[in-house]
Amino acid sequence: MKSLIQIANFVRVRPRSADALEDDGRVVALFRNRAELKKAYSELQDEVYRLKDRIKQQEGATARVQEMLGSLESRLGLVETAYPALVFYQLRALWQCGRELIEQFVVELTAQQDERERRAHLADCNRRQFARRKAVDGNLRAAETALADAQAHQAELGAKRATLTRFWHFFKRRDVDRRLLAAGHAIGAAGAALEEARAAAAALEQEAVPEFPGLSLEARRAINLAAIAYAEVLCMRLSDTQLVALAKEATARREASDGYGERSVCEALIAQIGQARALLSARTSVAADVKARADRLKQIARYRGANDTSPTAESLGLSEGDVMSGEPIGGLQAARMPNVLAEDTWDLFRILLR
Repeated sequence: MKSLIQIANFVRVRPRSADALEDDGRVVALFRNRAELKKAYSELQDEVYRLKDRIKQQEGATARVQEMLGSLESRLGLVETAYPALVFYQLRALWQCGRELIEQFVVELTAQQDERERRAHLADCNRRQFARRKAVDGNLRAAETALADAQAHQAELGAKRATLTRFWHFFKRRDVDRRLLAAGHAIGAAGAALEEARAAAAALEQEAVPEFPGLSLEARRAINLAAIAYAEVLCMRLSDTQLVALAKEATARREASDGYGERSVCEALIAQIGQARALLSARTSVAADVKARADRLKQIARYRGANDTSPTAESLGLSEGDVMSGEPIGGLQAARMPNVLAEDTWDLFRILLR
């Protein structure tokens, strides 16, 4: 029996010391930190791979640009190819000029309409808040009056009750006591109504003005129609030339073309492009011309959805008798008036409001 007890004492599990428990905690923290470091290392590796990919892409883009610059340098080094290159970039500048004019026009219209609608929104909010404040003030005054009337009635009953001191006033005193109890309940209800009216008035004072939701659908549609009309007006100013088509073709290419003719032809084109840019930038009768075209577009424009801001390109086709449908101008056959929205003339799709 004594041997069994000694064996049991030998194999008995002894409680661990505080130092051993602290060591276990350190080991657990060490493994946790190791797992977090591995995760951070993996994320950093992924970021390094992404940055390397971006560097490769940038190197490829830089190589393409250097190749284009080398090609341009070689073209400008020869007279036969230098002038067509000049025409090419002049045409691209002409296209960019038209686009910038329309962009600036849209920005100005948007700013004007935004200010107008913001003022209307603020005025409408003020009108509605004034009406609500008038109703809340009316409720507050009515609650104050009701409380004052209830208190006065209670005071009147109290004064009357004070006069009923004789023993034969027993039944009158009981009736007045009931009325005093009802008056107390009425004062409580009037007080609660007054607190509710005061809370409503305080909430109204702290209520912020609703944010401006942005331009309305009608405003955005009107601005887009004006932008389309302006694009048509710019095309009309170059109607006796083929510069719009040439500029569109040059913008769609990345490198210059040799298809602009010999030096004399290129010089004439460059001079014509300079005149065209002056015509596009002229502000004479712009407002009247745009308004006339916009009024026409407003009558024929159709939209696919109720929330669409840009009309369908098919609805903006030239109607019979339109000034740009191909009549001779100045003895020359005019260039075909493009459907500026369908052909994305002057990069309209990037300009129109969504």
